[in-house]
Amino acid sequence: MAAAAAGPPSPSVAPITLPSSNPSGHNLFTRIRIATVDDVPHIHKLIHRLAVFERLTNVFRATVDSLSATLFPPLPPPPFTSFTIFILEVSPVPFLPSKIAHFTPVIKTVHLDLQIDDPEKEAFRSNSNDATVAGFVLFFPNYSTFLAKPGFYIESIFVRDCYRRKGFGKMLLSAVAAQAAKMGYGRVEWVVLDWNVNAIAFYEQMGAEILPEWRICRLTGVALEAYADV
Repeated sequence: MAAAAAGPPSPSVAPITLPSSNPSGHNLFTRIRIATVDDVPHIHKLIHRLAVFERLTNVFRATVDSLSATLFPPLPPPPFTSFTIFILEVSPVPFLPSKIAHFTPVIKTVHLDLQIDDPEKEAFRSNSNDATVAGFVLFFPNYSTFLAKPGFYIESIFVRDCYRRKGFGKMLLSAVAAQAAKMGYGRVEWVVLDWNVNAIAFYEQMGAEILPEWRICRLTGVALEAYADV
């Protein structure tokens, strides 16, 4: 009896490629460090951008020279005892770990779905490596008589428009709060414009308490100068 003819070969099955478990995206490396006098041109531009955002350019008087003279005098006090500025830098390449007196720069990696298009990258290029200045925070000590403890008052915090809503503002605010906690300070305070509802919501998410019953009292300009001869 003749053997049965072999059936047709089974069709080959193409291997199935599963999607990668790691989503595609881009890494952006960040560093928060203490500003130096070399950063003043960038600080000046950032403060002006803040004045534009807050619709207060009519009271903007700062210049590069005046900022240099007041923030970085010839014999500057140690950081955190007077005006201190944290600079936020971003870079496509990792920052090298470094340590300086009083403060160790905070280095982190941010994972983004899309690469950030910064049309002003060259204008805000940092003096270090291939970094770009993305934001800043300026703060200084104050004192609570009720707590009998010093604290920090944040005068200005700003992140450039193309870097917003990516956690960078939280990084800057967290750096100030962390420094206050390490130094045993009692509080960190700042003000926010009442129409800036996004900022108010963000600060509340950070754990800040909004105090609507308090009002800012300010003597400035002619009203202040009237006291010069008292």
